[in-house]
Amino acid sequence: MNIVLRELKSTRRSLIIWCSSIIFLIYVGMVKYDGFSKAGESANEMLASLPTAMKAIFGIGDLDLALASGYYIVFLMYFVLLCGVHAIMQGSVVLSKEERDKTADFLLVKPVKRTQVLTSKIIASLINMVILNAITWITSILIVDVYNDGPPINDLISKLMIGLFITQLVFFSIGLLIGVLVRTTKKATNISTGFLLSTFILSATIDIYDKLDFLKYLTPFKYFDGKKIYLEGFSVFFIALSFIIVVLSVGSTYVLYKKKDLHV
Repeated sequence: MNIVLRELKSTRRSLIIWCSSIIFLIYVGMVKYDGFSKAGESANEMLASLPTAMKAIFGIGDLDLALASGYYIVFLMYFVLLCGVHAIMQGSVVLSKEERDKTADFLLVKPVKRTQVLTSKIIASLINMVILNAITWITSILIVDVYNDGPPINDLISKLMIGLFITQLVFFSIGLLIGVLVRTTKKATNISTGFLLSTFILSATIDIYDKLDFLKYLTPFKYFDGKKIYLEGFSVFFIALSFIIVVLSVGSTYVLYKKKDLHV
């Protein structure tokens, strides 16, 4: 428990910044939605005239952005990207930073096993991700209700937040594995950032070229697509795939961390 509290305390300031950024993003986004909803069909026509590549990058498909549901589904991409960055960075530095800060020896000389240290750090990271997701969830419901003149979309937001949290878990587990495989925090964060950006670009590329749809299994950004959740519900296959990735990544981290030669 002491390690969990220590970890939460050390990440408190950064978590506040992440949560504040999400709140600001939601507010600004819904202010823009207010303009879209008033413009009505003319706004959709303007967006439809954009090049396919640009629409894919910004997540604009054939949804009606004058409706709160359509706008929020498109807007979700930014939450997934931000929360994905937060999750994979949490995973990649949660272990390696102890070596960076020369505190690994302090932890490991205490009467606790490495597995206990790792478990405590994972619990602290999960708490941080739950808080960030909950802030996104609650803030979305409150602010969307202010600007939405149509039917309420609270149920849709809730479903999308569940998908977002599973995506956070996937990126966190991958970051965790990268962090235990790489010796330095700098390399871990660089590799993690590269992985996340590559999968994001792949997701946008799939939206541009339909023939590349078979590559969707390689990018977590496609596992819980907002539009598909809205129209078809959750994909059992992608839920199972996410579970497998998380279990294999976290399990491998435990095995490797027990054997890792820590440089303190």
